[in-house]
Amino acid sequence: MTSTLSHVTCLMSLMIRTRIAPSPTGYVHIGTARTALFNYLFAKKYHGEFLLRIENTDIERSKKEYELDILENLKWLDINWDGEIVYQRERSPIHRNYLEKLLDEGMAFYCHHSVEELANEQKEQQFNKAILKHNCDHKNKTVDGGVIRLKNTNKKVIFNDLIRGEISFDSELLGDIVLAKNLDAPLYNFAVVADDHDMEISHVIRGEDHLSNTPKQILIQEALGFERPGYAHVPLILGKDRSKLSKRHGGTSVTEYKNAGYLPQALVNFMALLGWHPADKREIFGLEDLTKEFDLARVQKAGAVFDAIKLDSINNYYIKRLVPAELAQYLKPYLRTHNPTEEQVIKIAHLFQDRLNKFSEIPELAAFIFNQPTYDPKRLLWKNTPPDKIKNNLETALMILEKLNGDSFDIDSTATEIMPLANRSGRGEMLWPLRVALTGLERSPGPFEIMEVLGRDESINRITKAISKL
Repeated sequence: MTSTLSHVTCLMSLMIRTRIAPSPTGYVHIGTARTALFNYLFAKKYHGEFLLRIENTDIERSKKEYELDILENLKWLDINWDGEIVYQRERSPIHRNYLEKLLDEGMAFYCHHSVEELANEQKEQQFNKAILKHNCDHKNKTVDGGVIRLKNTNKKVIFNDLIRGEISFDSELLGDIVLAKNLDAPLYNFAVVADDHDMEISHVIRGEDHLSNTPKQILIQEALGFERPGYAHVPLILGKDRSKLSKRHGGTSVTEYKNAGYLPQALVNFMALLGWHPADKREIFGLEDLTKEFDLARVQKAGAVFDAIKLDSINNYYIKRLVPAELAQYLKPYLRTHNPTEEQVIKIAHLFQDRLNKFSEIPELAAFIFNQPTYDPKRLLWKNTPPDKIKNNLETALMILEKLNGDSFDIDSTATEIMPLANRSGRGEMLWPLRVALTGLERSPGPFEIMEVLGRDESINRITKAISKL
């Protein structure tokens, strides 16, 4: 607790700079977005900066479409970065200078072992169940060529993780770390250290799968004489079976959740609760509230289970708070094949607003509006009520509706005319068959709301067909 308090005190006087550094080699993963959010919240809580670096050194796999996906989704989530985007590939000359510095100072060396020799060494280590590492016997040679490695001085690497506490590594287990394939091809751990230093990153907040990289990066920092940033390794996002979240658990990219019809504020709210918990039991947070409440001390060490039901519930909360006309704009793309009018979409939005967990549900929920219902006539029957009485109730309702003017055919007028009859004859006996006649479904919104969406003529048409079935 004391170390945590001292760190918080230090944060007040330190310029906080965090970053997210995705590779444009695939669509942005929900885990990357969650890490970006944590970095953003931490920086903004202490009035710092949140930076974006695109690690595009993998020329073969990096694609512009993936880079655009990263940028668009961060903007969509309102996780906005400060300053200019840093592109790792553009920093190649700087990486080369740092590599030459280490070589000139004898901190790094060229390893001349062939790929075959290294592969055979690894096979032997695997056979003997030994730790996979390479202690190179070329470290004191001066011949150029081969991969560039950092000289390992075999010592304890100790750092304080802001989530996990003190962590200790024996660098002897790492061997001589590979820094680059050559002067113009730095590898991940080296490039990250150089970039974080030059971007003046104060805190590196990332997934726990990077924990094994931290001692390597600390050794590189020390060799270059760089100041060490603070480290915090957040828990991985897990599926319900507690394995790492993957395609078999459902969607994994932010774009998939956007296309499924989740609101950005709902996804941000949900992601914040993946591994972090507030001081109280609240579950609904806007981005501004999250910024005030966020604290690394409340980030858990154990894996965070992705609960799709919870995400739906949070999204439903935000959908309910939309104005129907605004919700209608979100629903339009999902109803495009039916070519509804603006007025229809607004009525549909109002009809299903409380039921929607995500926008992509609307085609199925609203299918009965655009398609004539098909169903077994027995579905029209309410419990043990005789078919003749059900038919009589529908015929009575039909006569009432036929007398109504089309311009005033709304919830108030239809309910005002039919509810007195329903109260006399039995609500279930009147309203159940009426609702099934209109939709063909056992579960749906109420008949008066449905009739307002269908309109007078279509409502009368469907009730007439239902009567003929009886």
